Amino acid sequence: MKKRRTSEAAASAQILEKPESLWRSMWDSLKENRAAMISLFVIAALVLIAVTTAIFPKILPYDPYDQDLSQAKLWPSPAHICGTDQNGRDIFARILVGTQISLSVGLAAVTISLVIGVVLGAIAGYRGGKIDAVIMRFMDIMLSIPSILLAIAFMAALGKGIDKAVIAIGLVSIPEYARIVRSQILSVKENDYVQAARVIGDKDGRIIFRHILPNVTSSIVVRATLGISSAVLDTAALGFLGLGVQPPLAEWGDMLGRARGMILQFPYMLIFPGLAITITVLAFNLLGDGLRDALDPKSRKN
Repeated sequence: MKKRRTSEAAASAQILEKPESLWRSMWDSLKENRAAMISLFVIAALVLIAVTTAIFPKILPYDPYDQDLSQAKLWPSPAHICGTDQNGRDIFARILVGTQISLSVGLAAVTISLVIGVVLGAIAGYRGGKIDAVIMRFMDIMLSIPSILLAIAFMAALGKGIDKAVIAIGLVSIPEYARIVRSQILSVKENDYVQAARVIGDKDGRIIFRHILPNVTSSIVVRATLGISSAVLDTAALGFLGLGVQPPLAEWGDMLGRARGMILQFPYMLIFPGLAITITVLAFNLLGDGLRDALDPKSRKN
């Protein structure tokens, strides 16, 4: 009898035990991915640089906007570890300040595309029918045009500037989020918990945002992480073409564009901003891949 009571208590304890959190499992799996963890530390360092240089600009070794033609086109040295540009500005200081613009534009653009794309995808996937057809055909039209060309078209309509670049980059990424959310909702909207919510009288909006979307968050998080890298790259491309951030603001793509005519004489002017873009994009891509593996139950270790 005593053994029976003990076994019953143990069974009850197992039933009452709190299930392991999805995000805790994701973090444990992510820690085993060395590339993802290194990328996470790189991104944290970039964020720290952006925040620190924005709050304490005097921490920079030189004023990134101070032009001194007597110091123009100096090769890397202990005084200027990344050299100076054609206007005598310290390239290292400008790269540090450029972190603010690249990350802020990337985050703002992803926020725009994420919010609009999730709403459109949720409506299309849940409602179906003609609404689904209209929304998704419009998304297909946008996807049929290369994103950078579509962003250039939006910039031509909106004009130059960092705020216009945020809007343009955010708009061109909407279809990707809409399609992901729609496909996920189609696979879960007929589940029992959704049917139960309908039976008790929950409205469509409550069912979508309270019961369905929380179950597709993992896919959205992975795509948003990868979307930041795409946004950083698109920002650099627009800056390189002279359509994005305008001088005297420091932006990595703009720095590349203004030095492209001196690639043979002064290659360092392109190497260091190019490395900044490469490292940032690679870090977000590797982190996104790590999150995708960590949130995939099939890839987790038991």
